[in-house]
Order: sequence, then C-alpha cells, then structure tokens
Amino acid sequence: MLVATVLITGAGRGIGRAVALKMASAGWNVVAGVRHTEHGESLVAQGSPGRIAPLLLDVTDPAHIEALDEKLPVRVDALVNNAGIVIDGPVETVPLDDLRRQFEVNVVGQVAVTQSLLPRLRESRGRIVFISSVSGRLSSPLLGVYSASKFALEGLADALRIELRPWGIKVTLVEPAATDTDLWRTAVDQIDSTEASLSDKHRRLYEKHVVGARRLARAIQKQAVPVDNVATAVERALTSPRPRARYVVGALPKVQLAIGAATPTPAMDAALARASGIPRKI
Repeated sequence: MLVATVLITGAGRGIGRAVALKMASAGWNVVAGVRHTEHGESLVAQGSPGRIAPLLLDVTDPAHIEALDEKLPVRVDALVNNAGIVIDGPVETVPLDDLRRQFEVNVVGQVAVTQSLLPRLRESRGRIVFISSVSGRLSSPLLGVYSASKFALEGLADALRIELRPWGIKVTLVEPAATDTDLWRTAVDQIDSTEASLSDKHRRLYEKHVVGARRLARAIQKQAVPVDNVATAVERALTSPRPRARYVVGALPKVQLAIGAATPTPAMDAALARASGIPRKI
C-alpha cells in the first residue's frame, strides 16, 4: 500500500510542528522543513517512529529551494506552506527592510517552494495547503503589514486553485485566528519590543494605539484555540475527498468574518478602532 508523503514548511514549532506530528500519527511520511537542527531532532524523537524526516529549509534561501529537487523523495503527495513570521507596528513606523522580510517569508517563500514542488504534485495529483489567517481577510490596526502578506497569500491561493484544476491539484487555505502557540503566548512581549523600537516621536503619536494593542492581545490570548484544532483542519484539507477552498478554525473567527462581510466599512472601521483602543481624534 502506497504511503502518502507531505512536505511541511516551518515545521520546527507552533502550527507546523503540530501538523507534522498529526500527519505522522495518521500514517503519512512527513518531510519536516525546519531552520534549526535541534527542532528536527525533537520532532523525530516525539513523532511516530520512522515517519518524520527533518530537512533544513529556509524558504527565503535560494540555495535551499534549489536543493529541494534532489533532497525530496521522487513522489510527494502534498505540500503544507506553513512557514511565516509576524511584523507588527503602525504601518508608518515599519522599516522597509522589515516590510520586505515580511513578504519574502510569507509570500515569496511560499511561491518558491510551491513552484519547486509542482512537477511532483502534478504527477501525484496532489494537494497544496496554505496556512493563512483570519488576518488575510480582515485587517487590524498595528498588524497591517502582516495582514497585507496574508491578503496576498489568499489571492495567490485563489488563482492557483483554478490554474491547477486541469491536473487535479487541490489548493486549500486554512485560516486560524489566535492559536495557543509561542507566537500568541508572547504577543504582549512582542508589542513591548515593537514599542521600544519606535522613535520618541512615534512613541508619543501612537501611545494610545499601543496601550489598546496590549489590552486586546491579553483578551485574545484567553480565547486562543488549541493548536491541534488547526492541525485537524489541515488533515481534513489533505484527506477529504472534496476539500474546501477555505477552512476557518474556530467558532469566533467564523462569526467575526461573517460580521465583517455584512457590516459597512465605516461601521467596521469604527468597531475595530474601539476594540483596539484607538481614539477618534488626538
């Protein structure tokens, strides 16, 4: 019996790690893209015996992308594009190098890996899953740069889903919101770090925005869904006979997106400003 193989990027921690363990326990062979050797070793130790093969993979490194062809097995049945970072802060204050880095990891890197694997996925009539976010459909203050990268990812996935239909390749977006991973557990620390990096002028200008962001982050942390919920959604996307175009993870995000779609933009802007502690005037 043929055992399916999946490449998962950003598998060293968080959602990627949970997906790697989930798919290995489901009997898949997992090629786990990691940026640190110790993360790969930890995955192998924790995962189902013989099911996880770590691969050093930085999705922004052209040499790593070029090496995929010779390092991957001949047959690959699925790709989970999970690698990603979060650059936060007011758009006015984000250094352009950080903006470029956000898109290099979250968008360009995803496309690079996808392009490299498409010959194999065409042969296997495989599947592609992009780990997006609710922020890819609903942008929030101080997360504009991150949201922009996820909006871009959503557009790419929608195009690919149609472009790849002739070869039976299914393309799915998984859209979590706050997830109980290191990223959200340290969200307040990240806000503190971002504030410290601001100039004195910008710190004064955005003082109330930052205060509101801290308060909102603490509230969201209490609502974070277990990371296994996201891994389960990915498993469904990889195994369902008719996978959905999108899997929104969690009841609250579904409600948020439904409200966002039905609410006029001025009213939605006002609601997000209130939730984020942003005053009407300063």
